[in-house]
Amino acid sequence: MMRTLVMIMAGGASEDLSVLTKVRAEAAIPFGGKFRIIDFALSNCVNSGLYNVALLTQYMPRPLNEHVGVGKPWDLDRSQGGVRLLQPYLGPGQTSGWQRGTADAVRHNLDFVAEQRVDTVLILAGDHIYKMDYRPMLRFHQQSQADVTVAVRRVSPFETHRFGIVSVDGDMRVVGFKEKPRRSRETLASMGIYVFNTTALTDILADDSLNDFGRDVLPAILSSYRVYAYPFEGYWADIGTLQAYWEANMALLAETPALDLYDPEWVIHTRSEEQPPVQVGGNAWVGGNLLSNGCIIEGIVERSVLSPGVQVEAGAV
Repeated sequence: MMRTLVMIMAGGASEDLSVLTKVRAEAAIPFGGKFRIIDFALSNCVNSGLYNVALLTQYMPRPLNEHVGVGKPWDLDRSQGGVRLLQPYLGPGQTSGWQRGTADAVRHNLDFVAEQRVDTVLILAGDHIYKMDYRPMLRFHQQSQADVTVAVRRVSPFETHRFGIVSVDGDMRVVGFKEKPRRSRETLASMGIYVFNTTALTDILADDSLNDFGRDVLPAILSSYRVYAYPFEGYWADIGTLQAYWEANMALLAETPALDLYDPEWVIHTRSEEQPPVQVGGNAWVGGNLLSNGCIIEGIVERSVLSPGVQVEAGAV
């Protein structure tokens, strides 16, 4: 099996998420009651047997750093591999260490990549909600003899303006890429998940004008590198807006939700807070909710997702 390093982009903030990212990076936002968004990428890694993980942070990193810690909830507290938190820094002769995009964040850490002596680098977005086994994608990358593989998922024609849109030939080789087009006949959206051969990644990032994988890198390399698209058909949510965030949480309340948080074959691990069980008062009423430990319910709660420690007092609805 190929030796793989996972690098998770977890340093971003979204103005569209308003107050949710005022004090934390997007990857640290609560989701589904007890979880943080970063839990999904980290859990996908360990469930896929990938234990060499780096978390690239930048914006408001403290809540994320405190949540991940040494990675114990994900079995990533290891002497070999494990999880490392990589933050911006200044090297000799540098005057600015602020990263200008996802590709620039990786460029700043190419020395770390070289130290790992891996064949491939799997690059993930830390702010998406999904469950995915990365091993089939890694096999597809190897069998296609690709330099770069990007995971794609078909979206509605009305959503293409939110994503990078990929055009492919009959062999799934990428022949075109447009970042968030206003209109597009193509509906294969990049998921922000990439597999790079390590040598190709190093060569590509030698061009310091390429700062973002979607906006800059993919369009620039199509003619000179073998770039393939790996189709993914499972649940995936890019919750970059308040509306998308709310919809993804509410979808968990469906009788049979598309994202199964109770699947024993694909557990979503998290750092659990020390909280007592949920307390529901004698005059309270609850129905169709996700309630986390530490919640105290005295009022009426219906079709809601509550994070740990939330209190709903008598008379509140």
